[in-house]
Amino acid sequence: MKLTILGSGTSVPHPERAAPAHWLETSKGSLLLDISADAPHRLAQERLDWPNLDAIWISHFHLDHMGGVAPFLFGSRWAPQVQGRTKPLRIFGPNGLRRIIEAMNDSNNYKLFEQVFPVEIVEVGPGLDFEIVPGLAASTFSTPHTDESLALRLKAEDSKLFVYTSDTGFSEDLAPFAKDAALLLLECSFRRDKPVKKHLELVEAMSLARACAPKRVVLTHLYPEWDDVDLVAEARLLWSGETIEAKDGLRLEI
Repeated sequence: MKLTILGSGTSVPHPERAAPAHWLETSKGSLLLDISADAPHRLAQERLDWPNLDAIWISHFHLDHMGGVAPFLFGSRWAPQVQGRTKPLRIFGPNGLRRIIEAMNDSNNYKLFEQVFPVEIVEVGPGLDFEIVPGLAASTFSTPHTDESLALRLKAEDSKLFVYTSDTGFSEDLAPFAKDAALLLLECSFRRDKPVKKHLELVEAMSLARACAPKRVVLTHLYPEWDDVDLVAEARLLWSGETIEAKDGLRLEI
């Protein structure tokens, strides 16, 4: 698996961090993990094979995580790169996803579903096992952020695990779900004294890392307070494993 960070930031406009989106290339197909409004153009900037994207995962319904789904579909209708495509694009997300995308579509008759390829919306709940692309096993876990928020775990053919928490508050129950991940893509919104309960600050993120013992942790969803702070050095004081700061354009082998 290969991970490309498209957006390591948040809803706050930032000159170096786009809003959340992550590209995951697997032997079974390609996935876009969350799709902010920045994501469609970030895909093009990184020269990724977005015309052949297999699936989109939407973790929850905050705009910085799903605000790009309508622009992406609207742009695809006119993109010459996809005119020969026939395979479906599957969009996965929590229960209620279809209603939201249809409301976007109907707000101005955007014809988002009138593509040269099929668009399939698949709603999933917490604690569900399914195939996100054929042959790639996925599982979900309810996180304390919004009522619908879901973490995602993927199991590759070689049994390596990739886990993406997306936005979450602290939950000890998240550790067993992410146990022994080859890579844990973990939110770490705040450095300390977090202003809201339903995100993580560094000490909580590293507590989860110690509990689930991933091979590597990538910390993402970084608010501007992390600017000019050595995140990796501070994380090393709390956990001895490998911690990586997510940065837009970062590419990693899993």
